Amino acid sequence: MATAAQFVPVDVYLRSSFEPDAEYVDGEIQERAVGELDHAAWQAAIQKWFWKHEQEWGIRVLAELRVQVSPTRFRVPDVVVLENTGPLREMEQIVKTAPVAVFEILSPEDKLVRVLEKLADYEAMGVRGIFVVNPKSGEKYQYLGGDLKHVEQVALMVGQTGRMFRMSEIEGLVG
Repeated sequence: MATAAQFVPVDVYLRSSFEPDAEYVDGEIQERAVGELDHAAWQAAIQKWFWKHEQEWGIRVLAELRVQVSPTRFRVPDVVVLENTGPLREMEQIVKTAPVAVFEILSPEDKLVRVLEKLADYEAMGVRGIFVVNPKSGEKYQYLGGDLKHVEQVALMVGQTGRMFRMSEIEGLVG
């Protein structure tokens, strides 16, 4: 028999640390699936690829950063791409402005219904690029309008500029 989740106030979540970090959804703390080697390799490859373009594109790339998608929901994407708004110390400690892109890398424990709910949260926040990678199959998806679409070449809007990248370029960096 399932036990009911205990309501946790948002300020308690924000003052707490979890290993790995957990998400907060409407008063419930939700553990994140822990990645395996292929998950970590994809995460590193995505970061490495975008780091090469930080200066040129005016972005910052970070892993596992809390993103407040609504007043009662905090998500922790595997990789987040933010517009570079100045010195790091002046940027939001918990992201409240829609990122340029988020990447979710699937783990064996991930449940489709929870992943789709998380992707819908990003879209409702206004995230422009929402991507999912299945490291086991190598399939790459973009989430648009409630649908997951296979994707290889992607366009992102950074500021007023469109930027293109190929998922295969990132995949080439996976150990």
